[in-house]
Amino acid sequence: MVAPRYETVKTLYPYAAVAAQTAPAQRHPVVVVGGGPVGLALALDLGQRGTPVLLLDDHEGPGLGSKAICFAKRTLDIAHRLGAAGPMLKKGVVWNVGRVFHGDGQVFEFDLLPEDGHRHPAFINLQQPCFEEYLHAAITCAQKAGAPIEIRGRNRVTGLTDHDNHVSLDVDTPDGAYTVEADYLIACDGARSPIRNHLGLSFDGRVFEDNFLIADVRMTADFPTERWFWFQPPFEHAGQSALLHKQPDDVWRIDFQLGWDIDRDLELDPDRIRTRVDAMLSSQTGTVPDYELVWTSIYTFQCRRMKSFRQGRTFFAGDSAHQVSPFGARGANSGVQDAENLAWKLDLVLKGDAPDALLDTYCREREYAADENILNSSRATDFMTPKSKASTSFRDAVLELAGRHAFARPLVNSGRLSAPCVYDGLPGFGPDALDGPAATRPGAACPDAQMGNRYLLDQITGGFQIITIGDVSVGPDAPCAVLSITDVSPSLRARFLGDAPTAVYLLRPDQHIIGRWPTWDGAAITAALASSKGKQCR
Repeated sequence: MVAPRYETVKTLYPYAAVAAQTAPAQRHPVVVVGGGPVGLALALDLGQRGTPVLLLDDHEGPGLGSKAICFAKRTLDIAHRLGAAGPMLKKGVVWNVGRVFHGDGQVFEFDLLPEDGHRHPAFINLQQPCFEEYLHAAITCAQKAGAPIEIRGRNRVTGLTDHDNHVSLDVDTPDGAYTVEADYLIACDGARSPIRNHLGLSFDGRVFEDNFLIADVRMTADFPTERWFWFQPPFEHAGQSALLHKQPDDVWRIDFQLGWDIDRDLELDPDRIRTRVDAMLSSQTGTVPDYELVWTSIYTFQCRRMKSFRQGRTFFAGDSAHQVSPFGARGANSGVQDAENLAWKLDLVLKGDAPDALLDTYCREREYAADENILNSSRATDFMTPKSKASTSFRDAVLELAGRHAFARPLVNSGRLSAPCVYDGLPGFGPDALDGPAATRPGAACPDAQMGNRYLLDQITGGFQIITIGDVSVGPDAPCAVLSITDVSPSLRARFLGDAPTAVYLLRPDQHIIGRWPTWDGAAITAALASSKGKQCR
């Protein structure tokens, strides 16, 4: 393997001995294990809400390699609320357009954000170490402002015991072992989750019999900042499919689908990798520019999840709870949404403002989202890697038709790209008393909209929120903060009103829509708010 050389990989939270290592076990309201995107986002969200949180990580900063590179609009909206999106957008490569090729011809192109009135693009490409660094920078700012967040690097959890009212953790450090106690433990420790293994919990699903080669290449090239995907690429040595993405710092991510029965050591030989990369570049530019192999690896992927994301007082989020193929950028993006879903619920429960049963809705909702992601990822993988002559013929026929007829294009699946889950029909959402746009129905994440030189999501408080749009008389019985909008912009009208003259929306702290009404109904709004806080949880 070629040694990775990302300048952004650095020590962010160096090991330091703490008094707790030689004192009786200290109790913390929340302990998060794992300093990846999910753990950092969760710790930042909790700390900004005033809930003390301790994060333990067995490293001292971001891991090696680019790992996740595609961060979706919803993730950027969350990062913006947390104060971390600015440097991500400045560093990241913005893109909205993708192209699908079959052989040497383009099948079609798509625009993931054709409408205006959004602060953030559909996606940015940004190496995961950078994403983690910017979350950590936001944590540092929050700590200076008084947020009760503590991070301990090189603190490795080696065992745990689940008690009735807390979890005790065995932690190993360079200075020896000690014990930490937590009212609630959140495992954000990755697909190989040591915590999940300590508890002997299953992680079930499909293993796909295929191998993909990642080659991160540093070079100067004129390819547009788009997602390019080839079925049956026209260049030699490419395998069954190929993917090209631009990253910051003149790094390009190239994926080659190699098939199942391969010699991994042979395929990781730098000369063999260069043969593949040379063929791709030559086919697109006619020449092979100078380039450097920055990072290479071979991966197989799986679509699987835990049966339940909760085990007593231990919760699982991100890859420790669910794993999907990388096509569609659903891993890190769904994990950050796990963190946002869980943070406000833990905060309410620990402050005594909601029952413990509210935490069960985290499992119900994010298990529902994981199933949706796994379904989309499995379908994409089955389309990309047909396992029979019949399915191969179907795939090729769809690609042929899609190049000439728009009706066939939705059948082409090179990875349905990440979108926030809509919690359709789940308890705690509704009513839907407004005949409004489907995109803002109960259960959906509130979309952004431009309001003059501002954006809607900037006006959301981070708690429960009522939004009135148009000439709505707010009654004296408002159960939470109200944002009244009378100057209705075109994007607000299109996304929230449709043909209705006025509307009232109720939002959760994670900006998902609880319910909506054509006009003010204080009793119904209060009842919907109580349900969302867990008063009617099973």
